[in-house]
Amino acid sequence: MAIKLEEELYSPIKRYYEERGYIVKSEVMHCDMVALHPNHTDTVIIEMKKTFTLALLLQGIVRLRLNSNVVLAVERNRKKSGAHNQRFGDLTELCRMLGLGLMTVTFYKTKAPFIEWLCEPGDPPQRGIRHRKRERLLTEFKERSGDYNVGGSTGRKLVTAYREKALRCAYALQKKGPSAPREVALLTGYSKSGNMLRNNEYGWFHKIERGKYALLPQGAEALIQYKEVLSDWITQTNFEQ
Repeated sequence: MAIKLEEELYSPIKRYYEERGYIVKSEVMHCDMVALHPNHTDTVIIEMKKTFTLALLLQGIVRLRLNSNVVLAVERNRKKSGAHNQRFGDLTELCRMLGLGLMTVTFYKTKAPFIEWLCEPGDPPQRGIRHRKRERLLTEFKERSGDYNVGGSTGRKLVTAYREKALRCAYALQKKGPSAPREVALLTGYSKSGNMLRNNEYGWFHKIERGKYALLPQGAEALIQYKEVLSDWITQTNFEQ
């Protein structure tokens, strides 16, 4: 059940804090909500939005200048699981990195709203470096012979390390004619040429008989399209000799 107004978040959040002994007041010095425990040692500033936005995040950062306990509160809409502002795992980690708390409120037609803590103010980040993905990133970087893409572009076929190797296999077949995988591997220096020819991800290769592959017209077109990608490699390896 989606809410229509941001203010619908106020009552369930206020009730939540009051049940835990806080005194709650709204719109205090532009803060959506302030909860103060009677012992005066625990003050919480809560900022609310229907969805997680940059404006909400910036509000939270500004409130940290007033108080160390700042909580961002948004609706958790079960019908928008794919929306960018519902990527709660990433949003929670972002809040952890900034020292902010994050809570969600789920509304139902027939029962009371449900409040869930995703992180509390001051919770440390949980996600460390993903070492395997980092190694893949570095391997991909090192195995590319140059920078043949345009950062931020969409709708283009990227020149990856894999595509470069496929182009080298295609070039070898174009120059030497139908060849066995081991011959292509020797010519290109790529030990997994056989797997690449068999998988034929780009549709450039054709198995003409057992253990022998030829280049298809699509592969020849790719060599023309990506000729600048191969030029340095051809020069460096003295392939033409």
